[in-house]
Amino acid sequence: MQFFQIKITLKHTTPPIWRRIVVAPEIELDRLHAVLQMVMGWDNSHLYEFETSCGRFSDSRVTDSAFELEETESSAKITLKSVLTRPRSSIRYEYDFGDGWDHQILLEKVVELDEPIVALCLGGARSCPPEDCGGPWGYANLLEIMKDPKHSEHKSMSEWIGPRFDPESFNVEAIDKQLARLAPPRQKKASAKKAVSRSAKRARLQGV
Repeated sequence: MQFFQIKITLKHTTPPIWRRIVVAPEIELDRLHAVLQMVMGWDNSHLYEFETSCGRFSDSRVTDSAFELEETESSAKITLKSVLTRPRSSIRYEYDFGDGWDHQILLEKVVELDEPIVALCLGGARSCPPEDCGGPWGYANLLEIMKDPKHSEHKSMSEWIGPRFDPESFNVEAIDKQLARLAPPRQKKASAKKAVSRSAKRARLQGV
């Protein structure tokens, strides 16, 4: 079975925050949104939009409501393979229009797996920024404050962000454990082959 290996990069972050995943090409963009929230570490508490060569797509509950986004269609009506048609092609995913978290989704290559999955995390770098911190520039400012114990806002920001936040942390196993809960797409014929663990799939795709 063919799957897409894609890289998600949170733009305007330095050093860059990124994730690499394998995902089913047939996944609808609304389900891809759920996957992206998991792998990045967002809380899914804001609106989102995909910008592609085929148009702009968002939550159907938004496109059918009084808050309809101009010229935006339902993300449930289009698949990933419809908007990423060849390796090195990319689309834009924006989350939280207030903070403006802009992600590039790049199709790196097409890979083969023997068993159906929705998504598998291969790797990444750095923690997801806190929600509602002011976007990339607000986050950069937050990190500068956290580095300086003498800063006038250090105490208040430390209390707000909490003691467990580490901007350099990334745990691929924890992310993939969440992804494993997603039901795989239906198959016409059940596979008779023994299930391969997700860690083994990851190692094989990484060439380990």
